[in-house]
Amino acid sequence: MKKIWHISDTHTYHKLLTIPENIDIVVFSGDCSNPRDPYTNEHEVKDFIHWFKELPIEHKIFVAGNHDTSIENKLVKKIDFSGYNIHYLENDYITIDGIKFFGSPYTPNFGNWSFMKDRSKINKIWEKVDEDVDVFIVHGPPKGILDLSYSRDGILEYCGCSALKKHILNRIKPKLCLFGHIHNTEDIINAGVLKLSDYPTIFSNGSVVTDRKFGKLSSNGNILEYVY
Repeated sequence: MKKIWHISDTHTYHKLLTIPENIDIVVFSGDCSNPRDPYTNEHEVKDFIHWFKELPIEHKIFVAGNHDTSIENKLVKKIDFSGYNIHYLENDYITIDGIKFFGSPYTPNFGNWSFMKDRSKINKIWEKVDEDVDVFIVHGPPKGILDLSYSRDGILEYCGCSALKKHILNRIKPKLCLFGHIHNTEDIINAGVLKLSDYPTIFSNGSVVTDRKFGKLSSNGNILEYVY
């Protein structure tokens, strides 16, 4: 059994997190930063990387999010994550102690942000993912799973990716699916863990901030047990 600490959407408030003990692997699933401008964004991402490197956890996995513009623009490069067992995944795999992880930063289009694709095209990413993946890490959620939020018109809607949901539930069937992107709001709880009946996958939304209340954490992430 391995203990995984899953965190996401720290948006520069990572130093407010309480570091849990006896964790084997920490997974970050995107949005460590805020600014849309990549040159301003670069400093925030590198500050997170420095903090992440120093965590007293043997293995670390990082997947970018739509706010992490300096990564998509190559101001922050894969080599910046090297050392201290940080594995940067961008549509890539890593196997740790027999557990196969896949990570992707891509989400369906919503505004002019990083690592976004048209909903009609994003399926091409998911259909190439190996079926033997144990832990699927992505920035955005599958549709209808810990992804309830308000549209720009103030209408409640499920914001996740329907193509991702199809591949997770019906083809890949990983033990864990880890994501963030859709935060808690003042009246909606998305952060947490969910297991659907009749499906093997455990879903985790690791977002730690609350919309429009940046500076105060609403979660410390999720601790999950991976049982072989």
